[in-house]
Amino acid sequence: MTAQPVVPPRLPLRPLGRTELNVSTIGFGSAPLGDLYARLDEATAIGTVTAALDHGITLFDTAPLYGYGLAEHRCGTALRRSPRNEFVLSTKVGRWMDPARAKTGPSSGPGGFVGGLPHAAVVDYSYDGTMRAFEQSLLRLGVDRIDILLIHDVDVWTHGADMIEQRFREAMEGSYRALDKLRSGGAVTAIGVGLNEADMCERFARAGDFDTMLLAGRYSLLEQPALASFLPLAERKGLGILLGGVFNSGILATGARPGAHYNYSVAPPEIMARVERIETVCRAHGTPLADAALQFALAHPAVASVVLGAVSGQEVQRNIDSLSRQIPIGLWSDLKAEGLLDTHVPVPA
Repeated sequence: MTAQPVVPPRLPLRPLGRTELNVSTIGFGSAPLGDLYARLDEATAIGTVTAALDHGITLFDTAPLYGYGLAEHRCGTALRRSPRNEFVLSTKVGRWMDPARAKTGPSSGPGGFVGGLPHAAVVDYSYDGTMRAFEQSLLRLGVDRIDILLIHDVDVWTHGADMIEQRFREAMEGSYRALDKLRSGGAVTAIGVGLNEADMCERFARAGDFDTMLLAGRYSLLEQPALASFLPLAERKGLGILLGGVFNSGILATGARPGAHYNYSVAPPEIMARVERIETVCRAHGTPLADAALQFALAHPAVASVVLGAVSGQEVQRNIDSLSRQIPIGLWSDLKAEGLLDTHVPVPA
């Protein structure tokens, strides 16, 4: 009798807000595939995307910035082996790559893309610049449509307080008009923003007709600045929320060990102390900190998926295993009793 191949169980799917898209509760974040922090060989990078597909992940998020186009190339190479209707593809606008101008060094972003392609990134939220970025992404990815298209990095952290009003205006007058036209024409299914700040997500949500938003780092087991205003607004508007940075750059995965990272830098003493307190509660319930952090992020009703980076098939498997582990309900009540979570914050049932 011939042995049948083992098919991994599919991850749970959730609707992306009011759109027709359904996404896996764990999404794949491709920033590490752009040589973020360290160079990644081609076979390993492509193999990681393939592993994500094999483990039932259907949402893949990338951006031109990630390795100056390299992450899009690598994602496209792996994803083109699967039928187009079997995955949801997200990428971003706000930068296009100039092949005639070499980049001057590592990215100034978090940690820096130490390798990547040799092309210079041009920040451009104009209508024409947005269309140019979109067309370049189609070519790098090897597809004819994008499921989710996000305006990238219109936040104070990226551009500074002195430039944020100009960038917001450029994005709404340029990128938003372009995305709305692409959505109307069927080249894009859902449009939104991908940002590091909850208040800027809320500002965009009030200013335009968006479908989804990718918020990084501002709703996690450690901190929830998006809880009071932005996430309730997202629920009222039917926005599908994608969460990145749910480990706050690492400290909720590694714990409060020496050198742990928070917001792309070494964690300050007050963050280390708070994480140590959260760890103590988790330890009392026999629960790894990373498991609690992942499952907490998915408990808010506005959240469709948590987007996690990975650089190997083993890391993909670890993330999926973390989602499936049972967490004692008493852990959440103890965190609230210790003042480490707001009493009204949604937690896993």
